[in-house]
Amino acid sequence: MSEAHQNACAEWRIMLHGFVDGELDGVHAAQFEGHLATCESCRTEMERVTAVRKIIDQDGVRWRPPEALRSQVLSMLSFEQTAAASSLPRAHRPPFWRRAFDLARQWSFIPSLAVLAASAFLFINTPSQTLILQDEIMASHVRSMMADHLTDVLTSDQHTVKPWFNGKIDFSPPVSDLTKDGFPLVGGRVDYIGGRAVAALVYRRHGHVINLFIWPTASGTQTTTERDGYNMVQWSDGGLTFWAISDVASGDLAEFERFFRSAERL
Repeated sequence: MSEAHQNACAEWRIMLHGFVDGELDGVHAAQFEGHLATCESCRTEMERVTAVRKIIDQDGVRWRPPEALRSQVLSMLSFEQTAAASSLPRAHRPPFWRRAFDLARQWSFIPSLAVLAASAFLFINTPSQTLILQDEIMASHVRSMMADHLTDVLTSDQHTVKPWFNGKIDFSPPVSDLTKDGFPLVGGRVDYIGGRAVAALVYRRHGHVINLFIWPTASGTQTTTERDGYNMVQWSDGGLTFWAISDVASGDLAEFERFFRSAERL
């Protein structure tokens, strides 16, 4: 896939491999199929990925890593998961060992010594769990606007949005309407981050969408970052973690965090 195509189809790039692996839900799979009908570059890329998968899945081609390597990889992943546990949802964390071996098998047509070296390189350069979590948040933010599914409950009434979550998730998220502060509440929905259902509150700022994802977790340090043109801020309070993401200026997002946290304490 060319650099120009990656920039033009950045929002679809995350979905392509999930589509090939059959990991997308029905709504997003249909949405991606609709995109393929109009994008020749993505169709070509999907055909290339599918062809490679067919080759490496053949008997006698797929490389089987030795048990010693598998044990080392799992041991290192266990250490990384422990270090990053405070910033991820507790339930059903991503199976990184599977990712590592899926990457390894793509090199199965290379002599075994080269495969071991390549696998070690790929593992060492695997993104941290925090970066992968940020990618999931960014993908969910983009999908919420692309799939015309920004809200499940569309109202600015916080007393309607908060009880709407009852029975849909296993915790009660704080909900505040910040219209007086310049961040009107649009509504909410249930989303899926890090292998679990989370609450997503939707706000606007001068026409820009702010998604606020909330789920229970241990307390963690505050994080502010920028990824592919989107600003993100993360904080923890009351046994919950909060991730806000938007294409508004970083100063606006910092203001949103301040107003939201102040409203929680009232």
